[in-house]
Amino acid sequence: MKDQGQQASFAPDAAHIETLARAALSRLPSPFTEHLSNVVLFVEDFADEQILMEMEIDDPFALTGLYSGRPIGDAEQTGDLPPAIHLYRRPLLDEWVETGVSLEALIAHVVVHEVGHHFGLSDEDMHNLEEMVTA
Repeated sequence: MKDQGQQASFAPDAAHIETLARAALSRLPSPFTEHLSNVVLFVEDFADEQILMEMEIDDPFALTGLYSGRPIGDAEQTGDLPPAIHLYRRPLLDEWVETGVSLEALIAHVVVHEVGHHFGLSDEDMHNLEEMVTA
């Protein structure tokens, strides 16, 4: 039985993860944000079986995020879907619990990594961009 002043606690839902991801995206510097308007953000519990098979991942908890689409500068082709960032809620929550990193920092890390794929950034560039977003 809970006290009258106590509120129930639940794991962050997809909407909360999306809010944190959009907040991280909003902190990116303007040269990046100008090229993200057509990138779609999806928050799903897990990657689907086809994606896991294509990436040769056996454990669905091993994938926290994914960029799909052509990086900036690659020629678009007829029939291309818009670029997308996929965040996987359950693996993110699992990593959050295991690492002790704040959920905001973890989401920002994954979002920046996926944005980095959109721009074709190196790991070092992604790290520098993440410092800007989490500072």
